[in-house]
Amino acid sequence: MSLRIPPARVHVPAEDRLAILREIDEALATGQLTLGKHVKLFEESFARMAGTRFAVAVNSGTSALEIPLRILEVRDKTVLVPSNTFFATAAAVIHAGGRPRFVDADPATFGVSLNAIKERLTDDTAGVIVVHIAGIVTPEMPSIREFCQERGLFLLEDAAHAQGCSVNGQPAGTFGDAAAFSFYPTKVMTSAEGGMIVTDRKDVYEEALAYRDQGKTDFLSNFHTRLGYNWRMSEPHAIIGRSQLNRLNEFIAVRNRIARIYDEGLKDLPGITPLSLPDGCHSNYYKYIALLDSDADRKPFKQLLREEFEVGLSGEVYDTPCHLQPIFAEFRTGEFPGATDICGRHVCLPIHAAMKDEDAHYVVSSVTEAIENLLKGTLV
Repeated sequence: MSLRIPPARVHVPAEDRLAILREIDEALATGQLTLGKHVKLFEESFARMAGTRFAVAVNSGTSALEIPLRILEVRDKTVLVPSNTFFATAAAVIHAGGRPRFVDADPATFGVSLNAIKERLTDDTAGVIVVHIAGIVTPEMPSIREFCQERGLFLLEDAAHAQGCSVNGQPAGTFGDAAAFSFYPTKVMTSAEGGMIVTDRKDVYEEALAYRDQGKTDFLSNFHTRLGYNWRMSEPHAIIGRSQLNRLNEFIAVRNRIARIYDEGLKDLPGITPLSLPDGCHSNYYKYIALLDSDADRKPFKQLLREEFEVGLSGEVYDTPCHLQPIFAEFRTGEFPGATDICGRHVCLPIHAAMKDEDAHYVVSSVTEAIENLLKGTLV
């Protein structure tokens, strides 16, 4: 069914589409379709935005995770991974030869806390992955970085949700040894498909260049030094990504404006509580999270919004934590009540760069009526 308010929308303004098509036409005419000037320009622009020395464009956010894990040598070692994250975060550890050890979620940030990391540390722990869920960077990042440095652990940021985010003025992606960004179509900015590794470490940068191109020493060589893969980003994808990057601040400003309307409209509504940002956190609002009361049923609530009000709620972050995913059953060691609770009862209101204020107000009124029906017990 066609929705009045869809959960998400890719926003590429008309003038940007024309410019993108012109540059793709040039790439087609020259025959330079991979690892050319547009990939390089995208990398340079993204590194400036992220505040890092280096950036390496790859074909997905998943690749942007696996490559640093291979460089950081996780084979036969344990890596601490949030239970509340997407499948790819833990899967990248396994594909790189390591073993994920799950860490419970902090309800305040949907990420992990320093204390939770300490509780899950083992003798064979090689490093820690921190995920900036929904564009929320925890204020504990400096403390987590310091702890990892003291213990000789690497710190990898899964910043798939966090383009343009920061905490206390420090950008996401600048706390760890490396960070991985995603440009999947649902993200705040997209390259259709693609990802980016950022780092201040020259060794990580140079090895990532080799890994992404079949482990070769350079593009024109047939001399392989690493067991790499085809993780390259194409020129057309880089052209789209750089165009979107030019709009990133604009996109984030719109999302923040919509979030403020939601904050105000839902602040006194019983049955649902918006997730407050931590002090000092500047979010891109990849997702706008709100928590239903513990006795509420999310499924009929979402169904009513879709069928009666034509409001689609976007996918949760996440609905099933990793420790409950069948594929990771062998890595489940313990209970994770924080992740289980927040994954079971939060919702994500629609938010995207093409939304208008009146759209947000309509969502608020629709949620208000749906919550009232939920509390009255009329939803089945």
